[in-house]
Amino acid sequence: MEHVATQPSPPQPLLSAALRSRSMASTVDLDGTRVAYWTYEPVQATPETRTILVIHGFRGDHHGLLRVVDQLPEMRLVMPDLPGFGLSGAFAAGAHSVEGYGRFVADFMAALGLGPDTVLLGHSFGSIITSHFVANHPGAVSELILINPIAAPALEGPKGLMTKAAVLYYEAAARLPRRLGNALLRNQLIVRVMSETMAKTRDKRLRQFVHAQHTAYFSAFADRDSLLEAFKASVGSNVAEVAERLTLPVLLIAGEKDEIATLPDQHKLLPRLPDGTLDVIPGVGHLIHYETPEPAAGFIRRFLKDHAA
Repeated sequence: MEHVATQPSPPQPLLSAALRSRSMASTVDLDGTRVAYWTYEPVQATPETRTILVIHGFRGDHHGLLRVVDQLPEMRLVMPDLPGFGLSGAFAAGAHSVEGYGRFVADFMAALGLGPDTVLLGHSFGSIITSHFVANHPGAVSELILINPIAAPALEGPKGLMTKAAVLYYEAAARLPRRLGNALLRNQLIVRVMSETMAKTRDKRLRQFVHAQHTAYFSAFADRDSLLEAFKASVGSNVAEVAERLTLPVLLIAGEKDEIATLPDQHKLLPRLPDGTLDVIPGVGHLIHYETPEPAAGFIRRFLKDHAA
């Protein structure tokens, strides 16, 4: 019997070719701020097709959630770069605060005609922005999905010391001469240490992807002053502050090994939500959107099916 050697199948791409064909880049001017956003249309609309507005985390941009988007081909997803990050300009007026970003979400939804049947999704800092927006705008959206939600004060507890050190880092960068301050904030060694710390996967190819994403997009901020404002907002608020006011269905997707939004904090947050669901992904930390998009998308799909109008 003759045996013919076969070449191993090439690994599947971490982002599908179909993702690009679904996307359309656009901009909108909101109160003097040019906002870049991307719309990902469903491959084929179904009765389960929903429009999901996605709000990314601190120092990221829309690229961070693309692997989750890729796993939801039946959904329509709208993904802005938050003002001050990615290709969006900083706020022309007003602070880069939780309240300021809440006004942005309201204005953005109005500009795009996104009505109360919209699903709102936030990752990390985005979980703070979206939860506070929902608390202050009841009825504005139908469901809320929080990935790696910031469920407790960052300046308290075991991680408080590291958070205070990070505050000093951002404040120092804002006070240094501009060139030195920007060089400190965009220092790739610091970015890489952060990336190595947060990544939990042992898959070498996936780790390389995560590091490449952070290298490419983690330093795409408008200026150091708006960055400092946004950082202080990210560590100065949390989802638990408004938990009881989130009367709509809320899905929490948590990482078992998350050292920023810890699992015990998620378990404390859950009973405070009037209509909350918690799904935990084992073996992953604060990078669910990069490392485990498939189970995250599965939880999202099931949650929306369970709460279909």
